[in-house]
Amino acid sequence: MKIGVAKNKKKIFVHILKKNTEIHPLWLRERVTNVDLLDENNGQRLYEPSEIKKNLKIKKCLKKKKFLNVQFNDGVKTEFIIKDLLNEIHKKEEKRDIAFWDANLLKKPIFKFKKNLFDCKDGYKILKTFYRYGFIIIKNAPVKKNYLSKFANIIGILRKTNFGTLFNVKSVRKASDLAYTSHALSAHTDNPYRKPIPGIQLLHCIKNDSLGGHSTLTDGFSIADHLRKRYPKYFQLLSSIKIRFTYQDSKTILENWGETIELNSDDSIKRVRLSPRLDYVPVLKKDKLDQFYKARSLFIRLCNSKNFMIKFKLKPGDIIVMDNYRTLHGRTSYNMSIGERHLQGCYVDHDSVESNLKNLKRKYNL
Repeated sequence: MKIGVAKNKKKIFVHILKKNTEIHPLWLRERVTNVDLLDENNGQRLYEPSEIKKNLKIKKCLKKKKFLNVQFNDGVKTEFIIKDLLNEIHKKEEKRDIAFWDANLLKKPIFKFKKNLFDCKDGYKILKTFYRYGFIIIKNAPVKKNYLSKFANIIGILRKTNFGTLFNVKSVRKASDLAYTSHALSAHTDNPYRKPIPGIQLLHCIKNDSLGGHSTLTDGFSIADHLRKRYPKYFQLLSSIKIRFTYQDSKTILENWGETIELNSDDSIKRVRLSPRLDYVPVLKKDKLDQFYKARSLFIRLCNSKNFMIKFKLKPGDIIVMDNYRTLHGRTSYNMSIGERHLQGCYVDHDSVESNLKNLKRKYNL
């Protein structure tokens, strides 16, 4: 791919796959970085692009080695770095490097805690690994109550919900959620009833010497991919029928709708939602609902299957970070009369974590 200039020096082309495509003058004009057109602190435009004259044209352009000098017919003159222009032309919505996994995952993405973990090159590697597998485990973090708030604000921005900014996952009387009991929890994603749904969940183990209480993880994307290949009709139903998710207590009513398997515009998997104790299927024709219930039942069985699920016991100081759009989590039941199980949890959203990932890439030129 390269930049070319027409003989009359009034048109600019990009050469891709043996074809020349003219670059629209307005597209170029919107990317002018002259100091009088952008805010010096944040780089935002000081003008409204829609107010640029409709008959905008290139009055003159000249290519000089690594630079492209352009003069527009509205009086603006600028110099583009050709490499930057090519990068901008080539830029598309970023697709993550994703590795599907199942119960045969040989090596869990585990990292040892250290100070300034996410302010170095290792931080970039850890966050890339997180998005590759949909979870990471940090070992040997400080075993201090409420430390998770500090950790969460290092990798992203802590999000507050009706459960607070930090919530304690342990058995209590008159629990507002089944998570705060000693019951087993099947594979699920958190809070599908929220708008927006929390993107990332963190759990920090404070104490876990009870009998039972093992953590479980399942790759929802792997399950969805399996269904697409082996049960395409079920996949179509789960990715097209929106169901309602609801949570309520004495002070709160939350509701959201969405597909069990949500797809991107290119049909790749965007997210999965599964919370069987909180979902309500809409009224549809009986035959269609018969098929949907079969599809959902299979999806739930697979998510809790020994073929797809991994199981382990968190130790004090362990922090597990999970992509709540992809990774389903659960636990086995535990005996409250023997020992204690106490985790602390919180949420951050993807935008703040992705920002840190991109900033680390820029900072260390990775």
